[in-house]
Amino acid sequence: MSGVTVGAVAGGSAAVRRRGCEISWRVKVRARLAAVGVALTCLALPVAVATPAAADPGTFVYVVGNIPGVGFGVSQVDTATNQPTTNNFEATTPTDVAVSPDGRRIYVSQGTNVVSVWDATADPPTLVNTIGLTGLPESLAVSPDGRYVYTANTGTSTVSVIDTTDSSVTDIVLSGTPRRLAVSPNGRYVYTANGLSGTVSVIDTTDNSVTDITYVDANVLSVAVGASGTRLYVGIGTQLSSTDTVSVVDTATNTEVDSIDLAGGDAFPHALVVSADGERLYTANLGTINVSVIDTATNTVANTIGLTTAPADVAITPDDTRVYTTDTNTNPGTFTAIDTLTETVIGIFPTNARFPSSMAVAAVPGTATAQCPPGPGTALTGGGFEITGPFPNYFNSKPVVNDTWQISGTNPTPQTNTLTSQAVCGTG
Repeated sequence: MSGVTVGAVAGGSAAVRRRGCEISWRVKVRARLAAVGVALTCLALPVAVATPAAADPGTFVYVVGNIPGVGFGVSQVDTATNQPTTNNFEATTPTDVAVSPDGRRIYVSQGTNVVSVWDATADPPTLVNTIGLTGLPESLAVSPDGRYVYTANTGTSTVSVIDTTDSSVTDIVLSGTPRRLAVSPNGRYVYTANGLSGTVSVIDTTDNSVTDITYVDANVLSVAVGASGTRLYVGIGTQLSSTDTVSVVDTATNTEVDSIDLAGGDAFPHALVVSADGERLYTANLGTINVSVIDTATNTVANTIGLTTAPADVAITPDDTRVYTTDTNTNPGTFTAIDTLTETVIGIFPTNARFPSSMAVAAVPGTATAQCPPGPGTALTGGGFEITGPFPNYFNSKPVVNDTWQISGTNPTPQTNTLTSQAVCGTG
């Protein structure tokens, strides 16, 4: 595998490319990833050297489907080439796939009432755990810190909370049947789209209490949370009206503050995803066979991107440069790639998974060694990382936008860290 991007601004996120690379870095990370040369832009002063990892790092799409020669499972696609890798793995009757924010764990919900856990850094990904549930999991979501995995269980109308530290499971009973999930950026709230129940359940993770947001004449299809956490977006398929909408909810009051009509009648917004910078919301419209691009500043449809096959799911790369949709009922299975800068379809590509359904995108970490220079305000940004050297003067470690991690504080001496392929050592 190749096509590795190193650094939060390498390759140009949508936000960075729009602004002409205005971020000023004083330190450049230079990485050699298994002898693969990586070009860095907008950085200076190389200070990092990569070491080989079990699996080459990169950004990958994971697609649920029926894989020839494997059976039902998950197919891996390299976003650098938009081609499937050989790293496909079997999972009995998979229903959804999610990846931890640090890219190290792949979670697959299965129709056998289990969630299987895979090591994404192994080549190929290897099964490391299987966690039993009391209900049938239809979809998954992972908390921003990676500690909890949530499953929406049909039949039992519950959400299971999996603590990844000990694999314990706690069930939360809902009044409706959950179909899709979203977690707030701070991990405080979990939202569920409850289908024909016409509700969104709001779970407060501090005590697992539940509050319902009720919609009239609505099939609540999907949910997504904005980057700031102040807005919840709900995909609504109306039962009596010919116009489907995205409901905009103020998360402080759990009340609707706006409603966005999706042009084309019965759009049926089956899945939603918000860009990391929070500026765009993308809807996978199963009914009208397109993707709506919503400007979150004005709550208006900025563009409608036509597709050739109805999209079952939608996902976005961590750097906001590509949006992907799974092409339903395709055999051999395909997915569609969209350039977010031009908001046009790049192409339709194979997945190795026939009849693809759910998908997830994640940056899988490699290993790099970086030495941050002395001086106040230095910070590691752009990706998750593990500290391997002493940091006596660092005082803050926190998740930031795009589910990445940042350490900030005073760094009087060079320090050594283990970084992902997306992490850079720069000024905070």
